[in-house]
Amino acid sequence: MQKLRILHQDPHLVVVEKPAGLLVHPPEDAAIRKYSAGSPDMVRILRNQTGFHVYPVHRLDRATHGVMVMAFSSAVASALQAQFGNRTIEKEYLLLCRGWTADSGLWDSPLESEKSDSGEVSAETEYETLHRFELPIASKRHPTSRFSLVRASPRTGRFHQIRRHFKGASHPLIGDSVHGDGRQNRIWRELTGASRLYLTAWKLGFRHPVSNEHLQFRARFTGAWHTVFERAGFCPLLQEFSPREYPLRNHAG
Repeated sequence: MQKLRILHQDPHLVVVEKPAGLLVHPPEDAAIRKYSAGSPDMVRILRNQTGFHVYPVHRLDRATHGVMVMAFSSAVASALQAQFGNRTIEKEYLLLCRGWTADSGLWDSPLESEKSDSGEVSAETEYETLHRFELPIASKRHPTSRFSLVRASPRTGRFHQIRRHFKGASHPLIGDSVHGDGRQNRIWRELTGASRLYLTAWKLGFRHPVSNEHLQFRARFTGAWHTVFERAGFCPLLQEFSPREYPLRNHAG
């Protein structure tokens, strides 16, 4: 049975790093559930790994990698969900997208609800561009291709929210097979040797519902992400934790 990387565990909750490609829990849709029968999901894996029943508190898309918290009781799950609801949870994502994004901004375009009869729902995504770079690979109209490494903080939690907001701004995420640019996806598949979505739930911070201690956790960046950082000439981890200014040039837009 597959095992997950546990970042923190106590009698009340567990914080875990979700791999890309893994479902959080079995899908609600019967047809999809039948199609994926027998496939592992995080709830089942963590139940076997910890020996406790776990309660999902939030979700990440199947294609998204990153930090998640789950509770060992319905009461703790409710308390954590309340923090998500009142937006006191600290959530940061790192993503790679097409084009050069603005220095920072807030996208608040409503998105169509995943429930077909609910119409549009409000959605807000705050972002900050960490680094812009250019590769000598011809695009449709230009001799080079431009990309941005961006930190995004969703204020709401809509289905594919970050992916849809960036697509709507003409900056689709690299590796996004649903909302992305197929040509750019192929370029990065060849550069990295990996087929994946470049979206990671990088940081998660919250108040422990029982101890009231402030906890913060970070995901690892492995494999293809390292190739991205090498091609970009920039690593967000060095920028954040090094006492010196990161020496490589950051292309300005």
